[in-house]
Amino acid sequence: METKQVIVVRKDLKWVGWGKLMAQVAHASMAAAITNNLDDKDKIKWSFYPTTGIRNWLNNAFTKICVWADDEEHLLKIYNQAKDAGIPCSLIQDNGRTVFKGVPTYTTVGVGPDEISKIDKITGGLRLI
Repeated sequence: METKQVIVVRKDLKWVGWGKLMAQVAHASMAAAITNNLDDKDKIKWSFYPTTGIRNWLNNAFTKICVWADDEEHLLKIYNQAKDAGIPCSLIQDNGRTVFKGVPTYTTVGVGPDEISKIDKITGGLRLI
């Protein structure tokens, strides 16, 4: 099984520095790989038993691709599609302590790792960063 992970970044956060965005990308990648989707109370369910897709990804190429989402609404739509499809995913919300001036802000979504064909149904049409 070929696997990958896609990190989706909000394009409308143009004024945010690359360092901040890179940190958010790292958060999304890790969170999607080591947690399961959020439960009904929006609390993270930690996964110490990775799915077959995650194990395959960790044991092989660790393929990661970064793509753009237009805005927060688009980012949330992608997250919900991945969650509904049963793909490991994460929604990262910056706490707002630095560049977001006290406003918690959704920045990135990690989709996968999982089978390429499953992920491409959700992120395949998004523009590469």
